[in-house]
Amino acid sequence: MNINFEGKRILVTGAGQGIGKELVLRLSKYKGQIFAISKTKENLDNLVAIDPKIQSICVDLRDWKATRKAVENILPIDLLVNNAGVAVLSPFLDATSDEFDLIFDVNVKAILNVSQIVAKNMIERKTRGSIVNISSQAGQVALKNHCVYCASKGAVDMLTKTMALELGPHNIRVNSVSPTVVLTEMGKLGWSDPQKAQEMINKIPLGRFAEVDEVIDPVVYFLSDRSSMITGTCLPVDGGFLAT
Repeated sequence: MNINFEGKRILVTGAGQGIGKELVLRLSKYKGQIFAISKTKENLDNLVAIDPKIQSICVDLRDWKATRKAVENILPIDLLVNNAGVAVLSPFLDATSDEFDLIFDVNVKAILNVSQIVAKNMIERKTRGSIVNISSQAGQVALKNHCVYCASKGAVDMLTKTMALELGPHNIRVNSVSPTVVLTEMGKLGWSDPQKAQEMINKIPLGRFAEVDEVIDPVVYFLSDRSSMITGTCLPVDGGFLAT
């Protein structure tokens, strides 16, 4: 499949490491003009050192006003990937207010904030656009000790559908990609224990966790015109986990 984003301005949140980092490097190879958001300057500096064409924006997505200002300063944006996410793993009975606020601020509220700014500008310009939200299989199935994280990703999936419903008449498509475990730094937080990891792998028909590129590929597809009739979809990249 020949993908070319030349002339497209693409914003990726949570771009300093993990899936976000590899995604922006891939999108840059496809000739997009990339804007990378992270709250960690060191990660952004490392990213730009690899590819100087990438423009970095250091902002904490939990800061609603600072985020709005940062995104407004780089408009227009043609394609958006809401990739930023955090995980704090606690049993239901031990989950705290601070954990809840952190997870929902980054995983859900930041999507609303960034997407509002980008989508309003797309509508003003009367231009087509595509937004991809990174969700998780945890949004569709309960995982032990993932209470608040699961709730946040369930919210991401429903936010994706409502965004698609309301933005569709403006030719703006919205989809989400829901990976199984990917052993990024965040993935290792919950699945570094070999016994726990094996228990999860045993539930995946393909018998393994996902590679980063296997998550990036469908994101690229949703951003591209190859998916021009697809919106409101929550795509599992889970090796068949949800089929079991």
